[in-house]
Amino acid sequence: MQCIRLEYDVDGENFASAGNASESVKRTLKQMGVSPVSVRRVAIAMYEGEINMVIHAHGGKAVAEIYPDHIDIALKDTGPGIADIDLAMKAGYSTASENIRSLGFGAGMGLPNMKKYSDEMRIESAVGVGTTVFLRIDFE
Repeated sequence: MQCIRLEYDVDGENFASAGNASESVKRTLKQMGVSPVSVRRVAIAMYEGEINMVIHAHGGKAVAEIYPDHIDIALKDTGPGIADIDLAMKAGYSTASENIRSLGFGAGMGLPNMKKYSDEMRIESAVGVGTTVFLRIDFE
């Protein structure tokens, strides 16, 4: 099975660059002829992950592995980790600072949206070590 692997560094100091990785993956999927619905799901889920890395972890790495029928995405950071994953998965829950919220981010929908737009989602996190979110999105 052929796989296209794309790897990106997510700059945790720059909100303006958040979304560059998901935009690049989106362009690649469109060029491959992936359905617009699937492209949209990937773009939303991946962008949410990128913005979470900027807000909470000072950046990280995004890896997308594109197969003919799906995409696997790994979003890895070395930030503070997630103490309570179940709580973090609740819509509206956020640990973002007031400053981040004043910029229009940190509404507590990142992880719930990632789950909503993916077919599989797994989170590995250790406090003080970092977090890796794995997503799989099947193509229509």
